[in-house]
Amino acid sequence: MDRRWMFKWAAAGAGLASLVATARAQENKKLHKIVLHVGFNSEESMKTALNNAKNAYEVYSKLGEEVTMEIVANSGGLHMLRDDTSPVKEQIRELLKLDPKVALSACNNTKTGMEKKEGKPVPIISEARVVPAGIVRLAELQEQGFAYVRP
Repeated sequence: MDRRWMFKWAAAGAGLASLVATARAQENKKLHKIVLHVGFNSEESMKTALNNAKNAYEVYSKLGEEVTMEIVANSGGLHMLRDDTSPVKEQIRELLKLDPKVALSACNNTKTGMEKKEGKPVPIISEARVVPAGIVRLAELQEQGFAYVRP
């Protein structure tokens, strides 16, 4: 009697069990969602937001968990994403090297107001995207389950 077939079936069963275990681990893998709000023209506040994002990325990475983050700048905080006034452009680029998925959103309402007041276009750093309204973006993200953080 050839018993090799039993070993083949046992190996196939072990392989299947391993695939099921991997699939379950992926299903149970938690996705963390964080939105950081910068609403003041404060280098310190923006640096805190960038450090918070870096720390969250590092902790969740060590745990093997995923995190998605967005930094929303409106009102005076828009200066942190302005190409001509941001004192933290290099720190932003460093964060994006670590985690290129961090989104940066600039409030168009604030941008339009600044342009009207200054009489010239307000340049936004290339790493950021302009959203219609910072407050609306914050609300949308919270409705999607993002944790709100205001450094």
